[in-house]
Amino acid sequence: MTNMHSQFACIMDTPLGKLGIRMNADCITAVDYLSANVDTTTQESSIASQLIAYFTNPKHKFELPIQLTGTPFQLRVWMALSDIPSGTTLTYGQLAKKLKSSPRAVGQACRRNPIPIIIPCHRVIGAKKLGGYAGDTSGNLFAVKQWLLQHESAHIFTAVS
Repeated sequence: MTNMHSQFACIMDTPLGKLGIRMNADCITAVDYLSANVDTTTQESSIASQLIAYFTNPKHKFELPIQLTGTPFQLRVWMALSDIPSGTTLTYGQLAKKLKSSPRAVGQACRRNPIPIIIPCHRVIGAKKLGGYAGDTSGNLFAVKQWLLQHESAHIFTAVS
């Protein structure tokens, strides 16, 4: 496990299980969902504090330095995701229309989001179903999307495509 710990600035327990936070200098580069058997290494940091604040109050607005690596289109999608308020959802089609793109392309960019929760890809849903989360349409990661939307009291199917 020592090798795993060296790749994370912090590993913390959350209501969703273990999260590993990757950093480059002072910027977050990734948030990874980890297995339960990984040791927690939470250190007092603004990142851990803000994640704890979000899990306590879903309206918490993250103010964290992030460093994203992706295609220009992925970066546009990820920035647009950051503008979706807690408790609100958009369909892939609605976000695609705003970005003058296709729902499938938006979904692929959401799937590759390296900083879930902080960049809230869980707030994008299908027109008739929840869609996926990190590429899963069932299982543990899909349950994470459901939990996050419930935590935020999101009104899932109120928007019209």
